[in-house]
Amino acid sequence: MVGKYLLISAYLGFATSSLNVTSGPSVDGVPHLDLASLESGYHGLVKENETLVEVTPRIKAVGGEICSFRIVNKHHGEAPFEIVLKPGGEAELRARKALNCEKRKNYKFDIAAVSCTGEVSDNATVHISVVDINEYAPTFLDPSYVCQVDEGRLYEEIVRVEATDRDCTPKYGDVCKYEILTSDQPFTIDNEGAIRNTEPLDYERSHNHILSVVAYDCGMKQSVPVMVTIKVNRICKLGWKGIPERIDYAPGTGREDLFPDAELELCDVPCSVHNVETKLNLATSHIGKGCDRDTYSVQSQRKLCGASMDSVDLLPSPGIGSEWTKSLPTDEGRESDQIFEFDGASSAVAIPSDVLDHSLASVFTIATWMKHKQHPDQDKHVKEHIICSADDHKMNRHHYALFVRNCRLILLLRRDFSEGDLNIFRPAEWRWKLPQVCDNEWHHYAVSVKFPDISLYVDGQLFKAEKKNPEIIDDWPLHPTKGINTTVTVGACWQGSDNKMKHHFRGYLAGLSVLLHKNEKPEVLSCLHKCKESLEVPAMELLEPGMELLTNSDLTELSIEGDNKTNLVILVRKVGYTNTRQFPTPGRRNLHLSTTVTCERGRPVKVPSVESYVMVLQPQQPSIDINGTGNVAREYEDFRLGVRVFTDVHITVGQVKGQKQWKHGEPVSVIEKQLDSCTVSVYPPLNPDHETVTLPENMLTQFGIVAKVNKDGVVVSGADMIYNYEQVLRQIQYTNRKPAYYLNRVFKLACSELNGRFMSNEYVQTLTVIHPRLPASKSLNSKSSSPPASLDQHSDKKAAESSHHGGGAAAVESAQMQAQPAHVHMDRHHAELRPAQTISDVYMATNMDSTQAAVAGGSHAVTIIIVVCVGFLLFMIVLGVIRIRAAHHRAAQEEIADTEMAWDDSALTITVNPMELDGSAGQTGGRTSGGNHPGSGNTAGGGDGAGGDDDDSSDDGSSYRDDDLDSSDEDEEEEGAEGGKVKDLEWDNSTLTI
Repeated sequence: MVGKYLLISAYLGFATSSLNVTSGPSVDGVPHLDLASLESGYHGLVKENETLVEVTPRIKAVGGEICSFRIVNKHHGEAPFEIVLKPGGEAELRARKALNCEKRKNYKFDIAAVSCTGEVSDNATVHISVVDINEYAPTFLDPSYVCQVDEGRLYEEIVRVEATDRDCTPKYGDVCKYEILTSDQPFTIDNEGAIRNTEPLDYERSHNHILSVVAYDCGMKQSVPVMVTIKVNRICKLGWKGIPERIDYAPGTGREDLFPDAELELCDVPCSVHNVETKLNLATSHIGKGCDRDTYSVQSQRKLCGASMDSVDLLPSPGIGSEWTKSLPTDEGRESDQIFEFDGASSAVAIPSDVLDHSLASVFTIATWMKHKQHPDQDKHVKEHIICSADDHKMNRHHYALFVRNCRLILLLRRDFSEGDLNIFRPAEWRWKLPQVCDNEWHHYAVSVKFPDISLYVDGQLFKAEKKNPEIIDDWPLHPTKGINTTVTVGACWQGSDNKMKHHFRGYLAGLSVLLHKNEKPEVLSCLHKCKESLEVPAMELLEPGMELLTNSDLTELSIEGDNKTNLVILVRKVGYTNTRQFPTPGRRNLHLSTTVTCERGRPVKVPSVESYVMVLQPQQPSIDINGTGNVAREYEDFRLGVRVFTDVHITVGQVKGQKQWKHGEPVSVIEKQLDSCTVSVYPPLNPDHETVTLPENMLTQFGIVAKVNKDGVVVSGADMIYNYEQVLRQIQYTNRKPAYYLNRVFKLACSELNGRFMSNEYVQTLTVIHPRLPASKSLNSKSSSPPASLDQHSDKKAAESSHHGGGAAAVESAQMQAQPAHVHMDRHHAELRPAQTISDVYMATNMDSTQAAVAGGSHAVTIIIVVCVGFLLFMIVLGVIRIRAAHHRAAQEEIADTEMAWDDSALTITVNPMELDGSAGQTGGRTSGGNHPGSGNTAGGGDGAGGDDDDSSDDGSSYRDDDLDSSDEDEEEEGAEGGKVKDLEWDNSTLTI
């Protein structure tokens, strides 16, 4: 019985050890695999090109000394693996040969551990997966592909190629991409292998297109290229191909090829080609003055071209210092420079004498832009004057002139009587016959005179004189005259005898200028005319023998001619367009391409012309910003010595944050960008009696900047970088010898680029006058002796009027309230007024704040104005009393004189009717008060008419008031006669002895 129990206990212990092999060494020495569960087994991965199997979890046995592991069961026949024992009871699994995923992807077998005593552990299953590697490249189903297409068409699909891959997994076994390796071909292929063309094919360019196509599996392994041949079938159509309808041009991109893909198709021309000629025209006549030029003023353009700064612009943009052009019609746009229109009837201006010296020197240059055409209804012999100098009155002699007549440009230059012998004929008129004068296109004309040599430049090119062109006319010199000056006009000629304009110009002018005492350089004239946009011709080395390439001076017309059609096509492809303006005029420039083919016998073959256009895109508009300290306060003495108006002004173009710093904290745009004008305006205008504005003359000379100063402000002009403009503006100084008249002075600054095309903001600079503070004692006295309210209001009104006439800035405000300094902010509230002594105490306090001090200063100014007004009123009263007393004194003197001349009528008795005494007395009194003696008119007039402003005319007996009084006296006499008839005086001559 005991033996039976012992057998049962041993069996249970063995079973327990078999179920949990991780529980330490077996008592009986039987090994166990170190697994959490035998059912889960092992899982391994092995790559095709490797033998070591990565097993999870690791192979390990416990329970005794392990001497080996063995494969005990092969589920699928073959198990090309071995187990290698490692120290510590562990083992690694290796493949005996390289495995192939394409043949077998998975293996399954059991393993067991064997102890050194021969004991074998329980079996565990091992699952092995063979990992695929990208060992095969895709292969195409066909060794090559061939297809045919017609030229000039776009196809959705021309041909489809297909490839496969032998790898065992989708990652490496599927084809994911196709690619065309041949570059510069108008074809594309999608991921499905479909090939299509991206542009119409051209037989002349290529009969066949051979493509090299490859395929990629999803592991990006590339196949061997396959050849795809696409044959182009010729479909002939005479004319140009590959010419785009629109070419976009972005400003600042430089040269842009117009027709890089152009091709001339002649097909089967029914003759042998002898000559091919192609002409390309760029239409720019609608842009500005014939093409896109910088819109700088004449002065700025001359500076940029290196011309003399002494040239006088006779047609400047209307503004400060150039008011004479305000009446002329101008173009409204700002994209091109200033253009003036003359209607041939009334449009003309006289040039002020201080602008141009009317007597031309023997050396000078007159230059202008002109657009003129011939009018069928106009007499061919009518003169149309561009510029003219003629007598200002009495006579109509023309001293010099530049005018148009019968499509000829004529220069008149009459010699003065003081310049030589009066009896010698000398050249006086030069007549050039030019087709440009009447072609209704913009042209630049410059007449350079170095008497007797005269040169004409048309569009920057010297006009080559011919036998009778120009025609030169001699004339007598002008005869001497006295007291007659000259008048210089533009657009017509002044007729002194008729006192009106005649010979008006009909057309357009721009940039009319005169340079005295020197001639303009030819390179400067060429620079002034040069267009900023043009056609770019091909390189001359591309021109083969037998070919000819010609252009006009503006590079807007190009002609290619020769017998080599292939070379002609190459040259056309290399024709480009360029616009060097920083801010070109946006819009359309039409292109016209015409071609003529000439056969051997001279028979022309018409090739259809092609129309295209260049679209110049809108440039990014620059923003010009002016900023600084807007309000500056200064004392009286500072204004008397001079105050800088714009001490810290800064001018920026574009965003400042993204710009690099140059120096002194300035952005780099101050030296990269330019301005051409800045205007400082003052309102009300400056009072020349005590106000002046000065500029740094040395800086203006150094930078070549011109300044004009008048009572309305300052105009600084001339293209230059922003930094130089800032230096000049910061040195503008304002001086006021009577600052007490003003509360502040306001200056407005605005700058522009490209002759006003781009404008800045209007920067306002205020100079505030700090008025001195009243002492406490004077303030108290002024408060205690203040005038009544009605008189105070009247005085304020007078002060406002006086301030307005004196140019004060507070003329409007002082009519309603007391004048306050501009830097004190006053608010009106309903509040109870405190006693006067409280206000005086505040003024006398030592800790008076800035606001109270400003109010005291304002009260001081008002007190001064009131005292002046009261004094003026007293002066008027005293003057009136004096004049009245003087009048009475003169009346008394006259009575005394009358008394001395009286009759000795001691024996004379006169009887008067006592009923008529009152009427006669009134009549006598009226005559006495209304007498026509000196000063009586002013005395009787009364009121303001007898003020202190009377001049001598009031005392000469010719005052209109005297006439009024005389007429009123006559009326009174008539009324007296009608009211009661006065009887004649009766003489009592009974006692009269003769």
